[in-house]
Amino acid sequence: MLTDYAYIGLLLILALIVAAGMILTPYLLRFIGLVPRKPNPVKNSNFECGMQTIGKTWVRFNFRYYFYALMFIALDVLVLFLYPWAVGLRQVGYGGLIAILVFIVLIVVGYLYAWKKKVLEWK
Repeated sequence: MLTDYAYIGLLLILALIVAAGMILTPYLLRFIGLVPRKPNPVKNSNFECGMQTIGKTWVRFNFRYYFYALMFIALDVLVLFLYPWAVGLRQVGYGGLIAILVFIVLIVVGYLYAWKKKVLEWK
């Protein structure tokens, strides 16, 4: 039983070492001189879209972007659960069929609720 906890402790220590290494490596490389530090206005300018922002830089995004992302993840989870069921269809029998039908009904009810609330409409 103690060896099980030793493996967990070893994994925790390894995770802390890797995290500390990722944080300290750039500082060590800059200290050694492998990473140059020569700031200039061109390096500090906007480069993501090539245009200067007009107005506030930090703009709140519409929540629908996040909602569509969550709906996409829900579809991925649906596929994740349907694939093993489809592979082992003969072994699961009618109990597995009923369970997956309940799962699909729950997903459909969730989508119908979202559709009724009109959160799936893009404006």
